[in-house]
Amino acid sequence: MQSPLSLLRKHGIRPLKRLGQNFLCDPNILEKIVRIADVRDTDTVVEIGAGIGVLTALLAARARRLVALEVDRRLVAVLNTELGEAPNIEIVHGDVLEYDFASVRPGGGEGRLRVVGNVPYNLSSQIVLRLLDYRESVDRAVLMLQREVAERLAAPPGTKDYGPLSVYVALYTQPRLEMRVPASCFVPRPEVDSRVIRLDMRRDPLCSVDDPALFRDVVRSCFAKRRKTLLNNLRQSGLPVGQDAIPSMLEELGIDGARRAETLSVLEFASLSNRIGRG
Repeated sequence: MQSPLSLLRKHGIRPLKRLGQNFLCDPNILEKIVRIADVRDTDTVVEIGAGIGVLTALLAARARRLVALEVDRRLVAVLNTELGEAPNIEIVHGDVLEYDFASVRPGGGEGRLRVVGNVPYNLSSQIVLRLLDYRESVDRAVLMLQREVAERLAAPPGTKDYGPLSVYVALYTQPRLEMRVPASCFVPRPEVDSRVIRLDMRRDPLCSVDDPALFRDVVRSCFAKRRKTLLNNLRQSGLPVGQDAIPSMLEELGIDGARRAETLSVLEFASLSNRIGRG
């Protein structure tokens, strides 16, 4: 496979800023991503944003099946030219936010996928949430994200980076921060550094959540204004619970209403959500 720079020149491709196109050009980083993904010859892999196919080729060399997902028609044409004859690569022109990951599960729909991608920074949160929605179909996701976003996803309670995404990720995955990737490793060079994060999907959530949609609403409401107390945020939340009932509900759960959301554990958020759901 040719280098990213030579492929861009060969096909006359100019990266589009509106699509967040920054192509990883460091071969050592590319190889490390493949190792972190731990792709084996029995695996089906979906690559988010296959681009010009450099990482695609490395993943396909190890995988049983590689689905290269790309939204830019120009890059789909490059992928077809460079990799279209590979027997185990399926090139899909499509939007990751509309893609049905369950449709390519191996083993007659019983197996689970590996997902790898250099994710557009402006879509990071949406893509992570979509992968969480498909957690029964995905075994491991290895994503290149803006460094601050990756660190936010893996942040523990009590830290300034801990927020709603940290809670959702911890509920459904075991996150692990991997290598930092400087901006100099990309063409064109982004304005921020990146970081690889590995999300191993839990077979069962960290704790029981009766209503996942309500759980997300509760978490978002608690973090609505970070400087406000939990009690004040809940009173202004619009959640299906009376304002007068909130103090006694928190007392019942052993949660001090004077705390702020960033101090609550995932288990405490789940207990609060389940209690609100019971009415």
